[in-house]
Amino acid sequence: MVSIAIKRIYATSGADDGCRILVDRLWPRGLRKDQARIDHWFRDLAPSNALRKWFGHEPEKWDEFCRRYHAELETNALVLIPFHALLKSEAKITLLFAAKDETHNNAVVLAEYLRAKSPR
Repeated sequence: MVSIAIKRIYATSGADDGCRILVDRLWPRGLRKDQARIDHWFRDLAPSNALRKWFGHEPEKWDEFCRRYHAELETNALVLIPFHALLKSEAKITLLFAAKDETHNNAVVLAEYLRAKSPR
């Protein structure tokens, strides 16, 4: 099974990051594309604009955000196809996010979702 990690895109990249994938819908503020060191940007894996704006990184909305984001992922399963190909070909994947809150962000939810859906 592939190892899935999460990391802020502003953190220093490491050789042990494996394939680095940005999973935010919007490009991170203050970061030039030539500085990002990403292998892929899968913006369609991010929550919809409506869900992202509703959540607003408010921890008290976390449980409902997780539920709604899972529902979006289930409904839009086609966006996962390119990602599943990477899961088969990479030993480690690092999901990158820009949020300051390292506990309550879409990469945390996406990593949990992918781990639950990955064949054992």
